[in-house]
Amino acid sequence: MIVSKRNHLRLAAVTTLGLLSLGLAGSAMAATPATHSASAARPAVTQAAAAHATVTAKPSVSSVQAWQLFRVTGTTTGLKAGSTVTLQQKQHGRWVTLPASVPTTRTGSYSLGVKLGLKGLNELRIISGDTVSPVFTVTVR
Repeated sequence: MIVSKRNHLRLAAVTTLGLLSLGLAGSAMAATPATHSASAARPAVTQAAAAHATVTAKPSVSSVQAWQLFRVTGTTTGLKAGSTVTLQQKQHGRWVTLPASVPTTRTGSYSLGVKLGLKGLNELRIISGDTVSPVFTVTVR
C-alpha cells in the first residue's frame, strides 16, 4: 500500500512538472518572433500566402438548357501555377464536388467547360484546396 501511494505521488509530481514546463515552453514560443530563425519563418510565410489566396469565378451565362455546355472562367492569386480548380454544386444543403476540374495557367487563370442537369437555380463555386470562390448561380431550364 505504501509503495503504490509513493508511486502515485511521484506520478502526480512528474505530471504537474511536465505540464508546467510544457506551458512555459508554449508561452515562450508564442512570445518569440518568427523572424529569429529561418525555419520558424517558413511556416509563417506559408500560412500568410494561404491566407491571401483567392479564386474568382464567372459563368458565361446566367441561364442554360439542361446539359447545355457553358464556361466558368476566373483567376487565382496566391496559388501555384498549375493548381487544380474544381467545380462544386450545392445539393440538399451540402457542397458536392463535381467531375469538372482544370489546372490553372502560369498566370493563374482558368476556363472550365460545364454541363449541368439539375433543373432550377444551381448554386456553384470553384475550389482549390482550402481556397473557395464566392458563390455564383446558374439557372437550368
